[in-house]
Amino acid sequence: MVESNIKFSDLVRVFVYGTLKPGEANYKRYCAGKVVDVKLALAQGKLFALPMGYPAMTLGDSQVHGYLLFFPNLKILNELDVLESYQPTRQPTANLYNRQMIKVYDSQSLSLGWAWVYLMTLDRVEQLRGCLQPDGWWSGSGLTAKYSYEL
Repeated sequence: MVESNIKFSDLVRVFVYGTLKPGEANYKRYCAGKVVDVKLALAQGKLFALPMGYPAMTLGDSQVHGYLLFFPNLKILNELDVLESYQPTRQPTANLYNRQMIKVYDSQSLSLGWAWVYLMTLDRVEQLRGCLQPDGWWSGSGLTAKYSYEL
């Protein structure tokens, strides 16, 4: 990682579990070259594969595996909001995903603090015929390696 004057706490933290993960379809376009750090992470929720080829996470009591991405400024949230069809001024039911803060953890269940995440309502998941991913891991590329990434 390149040294910088940015204090770690000033970074924008986003938990990703789908196409924004390193190695997945949207990482290169939205994250590569903008991410200043990446950590494997877990969050409480339920993960569903959608027939359109991307996943959805809902609140729940299972573990969802993903990555905690660190960005240097808030601009990234505007870009991700567009990708995730989220507009803060709309009713939550009108958005495809809703952005909210959740606690994230490392593989030893130690807290990594709070991060933004894009969640789908369970009603929307059911409407889109989501399929529960009991292991909490989604891969659109068929890759099984959870540990390789490129900043």
